[in-house]
Amino acid sequence: MADIDPEDTAQPVPGDGEPEAAAEPDAVEPDAVEPEAVELSELDKALLQVAQLEEDLARRNADLYNLRQEYNGYVKRSKADGIAQRDAGIAKVLDTLLTVLDDAALAREHGDLVGPAGTIVEKLESTLGTNFRLHRFGAAGEEFDPQLHDALMHSTSAEVEKEQIAQLIQPGYMYGDRVLRPARVAVVSPE
Repeated sequence: MADIDPEDTAQPVPGDGEPEAAAEPDAVEPDAVEPEAVELSELDKALLQVAQLEEDLARRNADLYNLRQEYNGYVKRSKADGIAQRDAGIAKVLDTLLTVLDDAALAREHGDLVGPAGTIVEKLESTLGTNFRLHRFGAAGEEFDPQLHDALMHSTSAEVEKEQIAQLIQPGYMYGDRVLRPARVAVVSPE
């Protein structure tokens, strides 16, 4: 038979200087580990879902903010456009009435505008001036302003120091600060 060396078959004895084989950890039941893993997993899912909801909420709040800003801009533009349209409509009506006012002014100059007709015209002019800020401008002796006056004739004189209106041919009308029609005038300049 073959010789067997007793040292080869000897089993190591604990404490003989050889390290012990790694002791197996206490066996943990699989049910004990699983619930914690499931709970963490569910918690992680819940946290992810909360983060996603917060992100969606932030995005929706930003969309709402942008929509509010757009709406406020629309309201401001609409109001401004409404005012501009109203002013344009008033200006158009007043421009149409200028010929009637011119005829009334000529009738007044010739003494034909007396009695009830004169009272009605005065009331009309007063109403247009008060409610719609329509006023007539241009008179002999006023300083000439090319923004307000349309010079149809020109002359020179030593009697004037600056360019001025010598004769009003047709009065001008303004609606507030807007010139509806420039005054048509004869201008005189210093020599």
